[in-house]
Amino acid sequence: MTQMSLPFESRYWPLRAYYDVYYRSIEETETFWAEQARQLEWFKTWDKTLEWDPPFARWFVGGQLNAAYICVDKHAQSWRRSKVAIYWEGEPGDTRTLSYSTLYREVKRFASVLQDLGVGKGDRVALYLPMIPELAVFMLACARIGAIHTVIFSGFSARALADRINDTQAKLLVTADGGFRGGKTLPLKEIADEAVAMSPSVEKVIVVKRTGGAVNIRPPRDHWLHDLLAQTSDLSAPEPIDSNHPLYILYTSGTTGKPKGIVHSTGGYLVHNYCAYKWVFDIREESVYWCSADVGWVTGHSSIVYAPLAHGATIVLYEGAPDYPAVDRWWDIIEKYGVTIFYTSPTAIRMFMKYGEEGPRKHDLRSLELLGSVGEPINPEAWLWYYKNIGGERCPIVDTWWQTETGGIMISPTPGIGCIPLKPGSAAMPLPGVDVAVVDEKGGEVPSEERGQLVIRKPWPGMLQGIWGNPQRYREAYWSRFPGMYYTGDYAIKDKDGYFWILGRADEVLKVAGHRLGTAELEDAAVSYPLLAEAAVVGRADPIKGESIVIFVIPKEGVSPSSDLKKGLIEHMRQTVGPIATPDEVYFVAKLPKTRSGKVMRRVLKAVAENASVGDLTTLEDEASVEEVMRSYRELGPQRV
Repeated sequence: MTQMSLPFESRYWPLRAYYDVYYRSIEETETFWAEQARQLEWFKTWDKTLEWDPPFARWFVGGQLNAAYICVDKHAQSWRRSKVAIYWEGEPGDTRTLSYSTLYREVKRFASVLQDLGVGKGDRVALYLPMIPELAVFMLACARIGAIHTVIFSGFSARALADRINDTQAKLLVTADGGFRGGKTLPLKEIADEAVAMSPSVEKVIVVKRTGGAVNIRPPRDHWLHDLLAQTSDLSAPEPIDSNHPLYILYTSGTTGKPKGIVHSTGGYLVHNYCAYKWVFDIREESVYWCSADVGWVTGHSSIVYAPLAHGATIVLYEGAPDYPAVDRWWDIIEKYGVTIFYTSPTAIRMFMKYGEEGPRKHDLRSLELLGSVGEPINPEAWLWYYKNIGGERCPIVDTWWQTETGGIMISPTPGIGCIPLKPGSAAMPLPGVDVAVVDEKGGEVPSEERGQLVIRKPWPGMLQGIWGNPQRYREAYWSRFPGMYYTGDYAIKDKDGYFWILGRADEVLKVAGHRLGTAELEDAAVSYPLLAEAAVVGRADPIKGESIVIFVIPKEGVSPSSDLKKGLIEHMRQTVGPIATPDEVYFVAKLPKTRSGKVMRRVLKAVAENASVGDLTTLEDEASVEEVMRSYRELGPQRV
């Protein structure tokens, strides 16, 4: 851990302001959050701030509000009506600008379309779209009428899409004819058709015209969005929504094969994110905010749609790859739109480090005032490159830690509250109202500078309500490891100054380019390939992506390792999970190291992949399996992609 610190006094309040707010928020948590909640517009004030029946929390019980009203209506009915809400840029270079009044009109029309097709409060709507304005508009349209949206990353395969649709029992799917990414056209409608064939709950499909490519429209199931808009009204009124009514379901990988449908409420989630983005990004009226994440992940939900729009901010939305058609595409966008706040991932920063400093130097980035990092721990080298070459050595970097499950930022510097000297590589300190600690295996808090498990000791408004349709899995996954405390699955250290350093995952979840992928889900996909008998997946440190996917596989009897087998496996995993599941290395082995109870010892495989010591093998059933794996590594080498 580097102990270099970089203070940013400038326009920020003194550090004492942070401590004053934080300690009061922990001592008087419910009073504190009630005060914060009053900053939003409620149709009906809540009767009780928190109803805590561990591990289930209900925030602002009895209150009613509407996310679309807070993010759109209130701005369109004020002086912000002509203010830019969204600057959108497509990968080919086409652009659109939506004011708050335009966004208001579109959200109402899209909501009316949903109602015309029989969608109502509590119904689930699946969104499988590229990064186009219609994705944000449909999310807000669902929120307007009380439908529950589930956004599915457009890089997922038909099987992965169908699994998520079937788990939610979504009655309507919204997709597009295609999308653009890295100079290629993504066949989204074709993939969606394959998924719907496996999803009996889907009654209707709405198709957005994006690429103009030929697609198969199957009436009466399929409808072009532009045809539906021509036939509908825009009279949809915002529905009063109970604070604890689900706003959305978002799937995240876990330690079992089936992804978990994380459920977030309306009231608590909005309060948490409204406050977090004020504290962390110091959003002001003149801010132009760009989060480079995909809306298909929680960062996109909170950091592109709900939090900045609740503040009436101007956001940038970009469809394509970061380095297409040239490696300076992002820096061109920042200069073009005068971006003041830029929020991206360490993976992206490390990729641009590889390209050198010439790209940023070609552009005027002086509009930038604040930089952010999200998705994984940022290493000090990437932090300093980001600070120097993008921020011009004048912009604070807020390194944020949070999860799909937490709903919003939990640990970060807070320029909007008080100046905290920055330590490259540290996420700094918890946000007000967030009680985090580093504990040992028995749940006892460890001393400063000692590694342990990161836990959250009190409920917070943005926390997940549970796992869709599976309350027992929610209890087991997050609350059984340390009773009474939320288990994050991350290792961390708290230093002598109270700064938190996130060290990575403690459970069997990989962070590949900021995307969470469960090893069990990847292994399930691999063994569904008919020529394989067993598979084990581990992560390997990668200088660009954070972690790369390494897979050890046992072919079925009579099947010999070959380049064709490797290619077939890779293509199968891309089709089953999606391109993000492409392994970087494939090893063919005859045995996998297992405990006597039959559990694969992934730490041994990880040590082999990283050429490190395998450690204690006393629980191993057959030590020859380790020798087999090591021999394959040394003699055969990885079957690299």
